[in-house]
Amino acid sequence: MARIKRGTVSNRKHKKLLSLVKGFRGTKSTLIREAKQASLHAGQYAYQGRKNRKRDFRSLWITRIGEAVKLHDMSYSVFINKLKKANIELDRKILSSLVVEDPAAFKHIVDTAKKA
Repeated sequence: MARIKRGTVSNRKHKKLLSLVKGFRGTKSTLIREAKQASLHAGQYAYQGRKNRKRDFRSLWITRIGEAVKLHDMSYSVFINKLKKANIELDRKILSSLVVEDPAAFKHIVDTAKKA
């Protein structure tokens, strides 16, 4: 009598799950139940990490701008306020890249903002 093979769908699901957790420590990379839990938690951490990255970059941009503006005898908050009064609509990401890549252009923006 021939033996009937079963569980091809389950095997495929398990293989896919184990490939997701490859490299995890201990039983999390070998046992199905543990792997499923580890995979779910990893997904939650990854989701939150994507949100945190945006927060971290904004913080970095503000720090860069603040330090660059100090060289021109102005505080960050005063600088941002004067930019708004001068109708200069550059966001923090662009201002930060100017600080790093083109200090002369940034100096021109600061001087323009000072006049406003």
